[in-house]
Amino acid sequence: MNMIAYQPTCSIEALKARAELYQRIRHFFADRYIWEVETPILSQAGATDVHLASVQAQRHINGELKQQYLQTSPESAMKRLLASGSGAIFQICKVFRDNEHGRKHNSEFSMLEWYRPNFDLKQLMHETADLLEVCLQSRYESVRPVVLSYKHAFQDRLDINPLQASLQQLKDTAQRVGLMLDLGNDRLGYIDLLFSHFVEPSLGFDTPVFLTDFPPEMAALAKVKADEDGEQVAARFEVYIDGLEMANAYDELLEAEILQARFEADNAERSQRGLAVMPIDQHLLAAISNMPACSGIALGLDRLLMIATKQVRIDEVIAFPADIA
Repeated sequence: MNMIAYQPTCSIEALKARAELYQRIRHFFADRYIWEVETPILSQAGATDVHLASVQAQRHINGELKQQYLQTSPESAMKRLLASGSGAIFQICKVFRDNEHGRKHNSEFSMLEWYRPNFDLKQLMHETADLLEVCLQSRYESVRPVVLSYKHAFQDRLDINPLQASLQQLKDTAQRVGLMLDLGNDRLGYIDLLFSHFVEPSLGFDTPVFLTDFPPEMAALAKVKADEDGEQVAARFEVYIDGLEMANAYDELLEAEILQARFEADNAERSQRGLAVMPIDQHLLAAISNMPACSGIALGLDRLLMIATKQVRIDEVIAFPADIA
């Protein structure tokens, strides 16, 4: 008889460390009068972003079988609460991204997301640094992040400005550093390729790095603004520690027409790539113009726990990865 392994891939100490981490997080937000909410993980709308694959699920609603999707983020539902007058809120929840597995990925993972009405990105950076200091006391006496623009990170490491570089310049740079993949005319694909191989792995080893001012094509649900050089950039930042992306923050877009156009452009690109065209979240479009001006951030809790417990694989901090769940 074959013995089936039933034990978790992480240690019991890691499970206890997660419980303690969640207690610290909840205490942090309680002290700031930010209240915890809970929203559904299943939705009739899926992620239109071409780089995200939603997990599909079916269920009966009022006797009718419906195609639905597990959330890739609680963002949409939380924004509906913000538009309804919730004020500052946070959520700890499970999110799902199909076919993401590896040393730092599992297709089901834990996320902390919070929104701060009337906060700009600078204020949210300060609050994020405060939270990291509370959660990573074993790593840092105090968190003093480096703030670095996406453009300057590229210029420092690859001597190229991704905001201005032509497709041919990006191809030439990729070949110069030994990346011989042919991505055709996918300019953003070459930027992502260079970033993932030569920028991201170098970020956040001495202190957390807050990477700001992304190319406008990467705005997603963020506003677009002009940077100090007058170039158009996405009003967002990401947090990196030990070469890992930890968090992603937006100065939230409030114009439904612009958001709908972005969703439609995403779906057009999905169709062109042979990917499923996703149902657009009409509830979010209805809500967004009623939202207060705010900034929001999503932080990966499994990766935060990896840093806090000095682990290098995500399966060392979660009980049952997808392949044995």
